[in-house]
Amino acid sequence: MSNKPRSPGRHFLQIPGPTPIPERVLRAIDMPVIDHRGPEFQKLSKRVLEKVKTVFQTKNPVIIFPSSGTGGWEAALVNTLSPGDRVLMFETGQFATLWNVMAKSLGLKPEFIESDWRIGADPAQIKERLKADKNHEIKAVCVVHNETASGTTSPVQEIRQVLDELKHPALFFVDAISSLGSIDLKHDEWGIDVTIAGSQKGLMLPPGLGFNAISQKALEASKKSGFAKSYWSWADMLNANTSGFFPYTPATNLLYGLDVALDMLEEEGYDRVFARHKRHAEATRRAVTAWGLEVLCKDPKYYSPVVTSVLLPPGHDADAFRATVLEHFDMSLGTGLGRVAGKVFRIGHVGDTNDLTILGALSGVEMGLELAGIPHKKGGAQAALNYLAEQARNPSHKLVAAE
Repeated sequence: MSNKPRSPGRHFLQIPGPTPIPERVLRAIDMPVIDHRGPEFQKLSKRVLEKVKTVFQTKNPVIIFPSSGTGGWEAALVNTLSPGDRVLMFETGQFATLWNVMAKSLGLKPEFIESDWRIGADPAQIKERLKADKNHEIKAVCVVHNETASGTTSPVQEIRQVLDELKHPALFFVDAISSLGSIDLKHDEWGIDVTIAGSQKGLMLPPGLGFNAISQKALEASKKSGFAKSYWSWADMLNANTSGFFPYTPATNLLYGLDVALDMLEEEGYDRVFARHKRHAEATRRAVTAWGLEVLCKDPKYYSPVVTSVLLPPGHDADAFRATVLEHFDMSLGTGLGRVAGKVFRIGHVGDTNDLTILGALSGVEMGLELAGIPHKKGGAQAALNYLAEQARNPSHKLVAAE
């Protein structure tokens, strides 16, 4: 037997993804593997391919790849663009940076609007650049809806309005990997051409599914794309999906889980889901403020409902603090990435979470600050508790089971 003592209770996974998986979803995934060319899979596939449109708020096709969200990025680019095309991107954080690196490696010519990672994509700066593009050389605008590295959310609808106002023909790509199923996003209504998503965040699944929701404009663009593709081919996927199958082996058991996860989101109601994430984000920020610490996102317009990035005082190592919290309280907090590595820790409040989950997490952070010797004021967890208790007076926040 191991000499390592067992940690009782649940592990608090408070990173912004992968997120904790509900038991109901785990049980759905725990099915015997079936023939992905047989009639049982065909029924599952057709049901899920239709049902998944709801979470994207689209009537158009949604393509599901056995991949991470990064695969979804590449699929969006190579199916619609050609080598040498110019694309406009905004530096909201590490994931926007990685998307920019990918674009370069594929042979595209990205223009990266730089920022300090403390705001989301700024519509005014995007408008200024697009106004200067008199010859419409920019073929796509790529925006990360929710940047988990910085804890910022970008105003996708406002950016769409900029494109419309300028009558700019660029395709509009939105990374919704950490926002789908947790922040309101209207693929059709907001005129998004490709929405990219992943399974391991608001959809409450393990990693392994990448999504492209596509517009008719994007589909037309795919017929003229100059990139070679095979695994990422939309045409191959759409052709096979018509009959309920895939051009290669899909992630069959994850599709069982997706089927149930979508049911769970529908049962809670999307308005409640989005309100719950905002509520938990506000509670978290109130705790951070009460501790006397600083939220990385400096403009409330861009606050993320999914994750809060917290700056530690100079001279204090955020990774050492995270290690203290993990060792003493069995809780995983998100690490700082890229330019904020070692400077911030991230509190995830996304997916299958409730008020008590968040309060438990914030209590662990407050105790960790004390143990790690981080200068702070006491009472952050209490500030969050007070806020959530007041919010609970609203009848719309009551649990369905208690009604």
